[in-house]
Amino acid sequence: MAATLRLGSTALSIRLRNASNCGRYQVLGTFHKRGISTTAHLLNKDIYWNDKYDPKESKFDKILIANRGEIAVRVINTCRRLGIKTVAVHSDVDSYNNFVLMADEAICIGPAPTSKSYLNMDAILDAVKQTGAQAVHPGYGFLSENTNFAAKLHENGVTFIGPNSEAIHAMGDKIESKRIATKAKVNMIPGHDGVVESVDECVKLANEIGYPVMIKASAGGGGKGMRIAYNDKEARYAYRFCKDEAASSFGDDRLLIEKFIEEPRHIEMQVLCDKHGNALWLNERECSIQRRNQKVIEEAPSTFVDPDMRRAMGEQATSLARAVGYDSAGTVEFLVDNKKNFYFLEMNTRLQVEHPITECITGIDLVHQMLRSAKGHPLVHKQHDIGIDGWSLECRVYAEDPYKSFGLPSVGRLFTYIEPSHIPNVRCDSGIREGSEISVYYDALICKLVSYGATRQEALDTMAKALDHYAIRGVTHNIPLLRDIMTEDRFVRGDITTSYLQEVYPDGFKGKKLTSKQQNHLIAVACAVHVKEALRQRSFTNQSRLPPMADLPPAWNLSIRYKDATYTAQVKYVPSKHESKFIVTIGEETFDVADNFTLGFNVIEAQINGDIETMMLLTKIPIKEARGVVKLRYLGTVFSLHVMPQEYSDMYQYMITKQEADLSSMVMAPMPGLVKSVAVEVGQNVSEGQEMCVLEAMKMQNSLPAARDGKVKAVNFKAGDTVDEEAVIVELE
Repeated sequence: MAATLRLGSTALSIRLRNASNCGRYQVLGTFHKRGISTTAHLLNKDIYWNDKYDPKESKFDKILIANRGEIAVRVINTCRRLGIKTVAVHSDVDSYNNFVLMADEAICIGPAPTSKSYLNMDAILDAVKQTGAQAVHPGYGFLSENTNFAAKLHENGVTFIGPNSEAIHAMGDKIESKRIATKAKVNMIPGHDGVVESVDECVKLANEIGYPVMIKASAGGGGKGMRIAYNDKEARYAYRFCKDEAASSFGDDRLLIEKFIEEPRHIEMQVLCDKHGNALWLNERECSIQRRNQKVIEEAPSTFVDPDMRRAMGEQATSLARAVGYDSAGTVEFLVDNKKNFYFLEMNTRLQVEHPITECITGIDLVHQMLRSAKGHPLVHKQHDIGIDGWSLECRVYAEDPYKSFGLPSVGRLFTYIEPSHIPNVRCDSGIREGSEISVYYDALICKLVSYGATRQEALDTMAKALDHYAIRGVTHNIPLLRDIMTEDRFVRGDITTSYLQEVYPDGFKGKKLTSKQQNHLIAVACAVHVKEALRQRSFTNQSRLPPMADLPPAWNLSIRYKDATYTAQVKYVPSKHESKFIVTIGEETFDVADNFTLGFNVIEAQINGDIETMMLLTKIPIKEARGVVKLRYLGTVFSLHVMPQEYSDMYQYMITKQEADLSSMVMAPMPGLVKSVAVEVGQNVSEGQEMCVLEAMKMQNSLPAARDGKVKAVNFKAGDTVDEEAVIVELE
C-alpha cells in the first residue's frame, strides 16, 4: 500500500509493509528535498513498537547535530518523526553529504581536518548561537564524550543531549572509571590503577601484571589507541603508537595498562537513565567479531548469555550508572571469559554505533529517549517492560579491503550504490548515496546493515540475502568477509571470541571457498553471460523481433580459466517467447540456466536446474573489450573467470607471460593516507623488518617495514605529505 504526503515544502512518499514475523506494519519514507531522494526510517513499527511516551509532553523545537554521516542522518530521522527541526554542521568536503541536505539548516564550520571542523568547539558554539538551537546531539566519536564541550554548552544555556559533564568526566577517563566501578562493586580486570608515565614504566608494569597486557588510551574508544603486547619489545612499540593515536584522535595521550584476557568475548550492556534517578538495562549486545580492536559484526542478544548472567550484568551496569548520576543512554562494556565470568572494561557515555540492534529487539527508539531525558522527562518504561523480541544482527559495511589485514581503508567515489532496503526485516543506517565520496579524512563506514528475525537463524539468513543484494562500486568494501562469516560454522554455532577472525582465517581472509556444486553454478552462469553478450551483438535493438536464429551456431564451445585450472563447456541457447534458457554442459554434468536476466542487471537471481543463486554481475563492458573476463560476485566474493571460444584458448600457450614486479625493494602505501613520520634517509643501511615510515589513515597509524636488507636509494615523501594507495614512499637499491 502506498501514499504521498506533504510536510510543509517536503514531499513524502510512503509505503506500508506487513512484517512477516509479528504482523506489525513498517512505514518507510522517501524525502525529496534540495534535489535529492533519501530513504529513511521515519516510523518503523518493527523497530519502535515499544517506544512509549506522551505526544503532548514538551520537547525541543530545534537541535543541532555536532556530527556527520550516518549518525547525523539517524538523529535527523527521529527528529523528523517528532517534528523537531534540525541543524547540521559540516566541513567543506561534506557540503553535499546526505545529512547536510536532509537537515532543516546547515552551517559550514571549517575545512576537512577534524581539528578544524568537527572538533572545533568554538565554531560549533557559534553555529548554535546563529541558529538558535536549544540543544546539541553529539552522536558518537568527535565531541560526544568531551566534558569541556558539554560544560561550555551548559554555560551558554544550551542542553547537551547526553549525560551530564560530571558523568562524562568520571566514565570517560578509564582510570577514574575503574576506581568508581570498584566502589560500585563491579567486577574488575587486574591492572595498574593510574597513568603510565613512560615507556620504561610501561614495560615494568607489564612484567608485574604478567603478559599479555592491553595498553590503551585513557580517553576515547572505537579501537583507536589500543594495542596488545606479549613481550617487552611489543610493549615499547604499543606504548609509542597508542600515545600518538590517542593524541591524534582524542587530544589526550594518557595511557593505562591492564591484563589482557585471552580468548574473551566482548559483551556490552545498554543502559538508559534519566535525571530522576531511574535506570534501566536494555539487554546485552555481543560485539566479539573485531579487527584491530574495532567491531565488525554485532548481535543482540548474545548466544552465550543466560538469564541469570544477563540480570547480573544489567544490575552491575545500572549500579555503576547510578554511582555517577548518569542521566542518558550509555553502554557498559564487559570482557567475558569462557566460564561466564565478566569484567568491567569501560563505559561509553554516548550512543553506540551498534544501538540499532537493541532497538530492534526492545522496540525502543534510543535517540528519542535521549531527547526525552535531556529535556528532563522521567523514563516511562520499567524494567519489567524490557523484554527480548527476536534476534538482530548488525554488519558494519566499510570501505576497506578485507584481503589486507581484514580491512585496510579504501577511498573513492561510489559510482554505483544500491542498498538492499527492499528486503523485509532489513534496516540500512547510512549517510551516503550514489555519487558520495569516501575520503581519507573520516571513518570508512559506509552503512550499518541490520537484519531482524524471530530467531537467530532467520536473522542470519536475512543478513546473507541482504549482503548478496548490496551493490557497491567505486571503492573496495568488506562485504566478501561479512558474507562469508554469515555461513561460517563457528559463527553459526555462536562459538566466537575477540580472536575469531585470526583463528578462523589464520592466513588472512582469502575469499569464499566454493564447493564443487557452487563452482559449477558459477561457471555455468559465466558461460551464459558470455553467450548473452554474443547474442546481444547480433540483436537489432531498434526492432521488436528476436535475433535471427538461422545463422546461430548450434552450440558454443568455450574454455573457462578459473583460478589455476581450465575447464571446457558447451553452451546451447534455447530461445522461447516465454522461458528461454541456456543448456550448459561442463564435463559430464548439464545445467539449465534460465534466461531471466539482462547484462544491465546489477543482481542476477540465476535459476540453475531449479536452484536459485544470487549473483552480482560486475562486468559492465562488452566481453570482447574485457578480453573475455567475466566478473561475478557470488556469496560475497568476486570471482574473475576468463571465458573464451575454444579456438582462442588453444592459442593461449603462445602468449607472453607478464613478469611480476619485484616489490621487495619498495615500501608502498597499502592505502591512501598521511605520512606521519619517515624513519630513514638516503644512503642509510636498513634491515628486514625495520620501520621505514608511519602512515596514518582514518586516524589509525600503521608502521611500514622494510621487506629485505638494503640501502635506501630514495625517499619520495616527507612527514605531512598525503599519498595515494600503492605510492612508493621509500626505495631500496
